[in-house]
Amino acid sequence: MKKNGFTLVLFLVIGLVVGIIVGQLLAPVKALAFLTKTTDIVWQPKADLQVIQYDILLQIKLNLCSIIGLAAAFWLYRKV
Repeated sequence: MKKNGFTLVLFLVIGLVVGIIVGQLLAPVKALAFLTKTTDIVWQPKADLQVIQYDILLQIKLNLCSIIGLAAAFWLYRKV
């Protein structure tokens, strides 16, 4: 398999999605609440330049399961 930037991004997105799914599945377990506590990272650049106006919202919700999924995806990418 050829390693390139697209493959890395694909692995990371799949790892993030798997981590989020695992986090949602573990949410009802009270003993594992530390894995499912979510932190929001929000970046909202906007400008009004009289000719063009833009407003972009980038919001990332991370929990420990999603970070573990990202790390596992990166590890798998390195092994392939």
